[in-house]
Amino acid sequence: MGRSGRSLSIVIPALDEEQAIGASIARCLAARAAIVASDAVDRIEILVVSDGSTDRTEEIACGFEEVTVLAFDLNRGYGAAILTGFAHASGELLGFLDADGTCDPTAFADLCRALDEQQADVALGSRMGQDSAMPLVRSFGNAVFAWILGTLSRKRIRDTASGMRVLRRSALPDLMPLPDGLHFTPAMSARILLEDKLRLVEVPIPYDERTGRSKLHVLRDGMRFLGCIVQAAVTHRPARPLLLVASAAAVAALLVAALPVRHYVAQHSLEEWMIYRLLLASLLATVSALCVSTAVVAERVAALAHGRRRRDAGPTGLVVRLFRRRNGWLLGSALLGAAIVLCWPGLIEYWSTGHVVMHWSRAALASLLVVLAVALAVTGFQLDMLDLIERERAGLAALRPPDRIRRAAPGGEPVPGVRAG
Repeated sequence: MGRSGRSLSIVIPALDEEQAIGASIARCLAARAAIVASDAVDRIEILVVSDGSTDRTEEIACGFEEVTVLAFDLNRGYGAAILTGFAHASGELLGFLDADGTCDPTAFADLCRALDEQQADVALGSRMGQDSAMPLVRSFGNAVFAWILGTLSRKRIRDTASGMRVLRRSALPDLMPLPDGLHFTPAMSARILLEDKLRLVEVPIPYDERTGRSKLHVLRDGMRFLGCIVQAAVTHRPARPLLLVASAAAVAALLVAALPVRHYVAQHSLEEWMIYRLLLASLLATVSALCVSTAVVAERVAALAHGRRRRDAGPTGLVVRLFRRRNGWLLGSALLGAAIVLCWPGLIEYWSTGHVVMHWSRAALASLLVVLAVALAVTGFQLDMLDLIERERAGLAALRPPDRIRRAAPGGEPVPGVRAG
């Protein structure tokens, strides 16, 4: 018997896979004994979902009596086929693999064991090992997407789009919604790693060349994969992509301003043509500041929306601490004070003579400092409003009666914290 009498449901989404579907089903049926023998589960069911196939895929699948076959009249998408299979499955564990013969179904044993041994919610079969027969273009694309997602989530992952996985049924509510198309798998990976509610574990699996023609379009689907990763990042961890943009803009501003600053340090003067460099540097610095302030506010909004506790660790936490009320007031006052000091000679001159001959560079730098101070003040106001909303939510939650309080029967023990009426 398997662990706690659990069952595994294996869903095989298939679109025009008549060349491979029969062999894929046969391999799954043959792998059942090895999966059960691993003590991971004790019962396995197999479901095939024909996603609007126009060839003999459905007919071939129906030839296996031990397999449940579901069919769409029209193509609805890879993700929709998998979710439909999950809806009709009965297993506590839900698995899926592609119908093209690339993955070995005996690897489900390793995936199921990994769920228990590492207390994970989703086990992903990583196809990026030495035994992988993945085409070079797709291998490179997977590596790029893994690097992007790893950078945004600060977690290591090697394969974002694997089509062989096992997940606990209880994890499904925290994964939804997921897209219907081929970007179903990278969207799942991105949501798990960025939302940080579920635990994902990678298990190396062998990967063979597919049978038949691939449905994946490298450029079109690659852009979809990238889009779903960025969308998940913006939805669940908006500060991270925004802070990356802010960092890039800040570095660019420093590089553009380097020559005028170096000239000023050496000559104690600026050339008139340098105004264009300094204006561009000021614009880039303003963009950086706006991205930082937006990142701080967006991160708080996302935390409120997803019921996530605020964290002050890491680069995001460091930036958030700068915008706390006391720090914000000190930094904003310092920026305004510096702007006044820079423009003070010009102000005195204008008050006395009615005209100004102060060098333009002082006014340009002072205006940048004022913009930064205003951005700090506006961001601080928005954070105060979000703090107020959070406190009001906490207060309303405290007024709700607990779900499991039971009034004691007459003569019984009173419930702690509940006064008898």
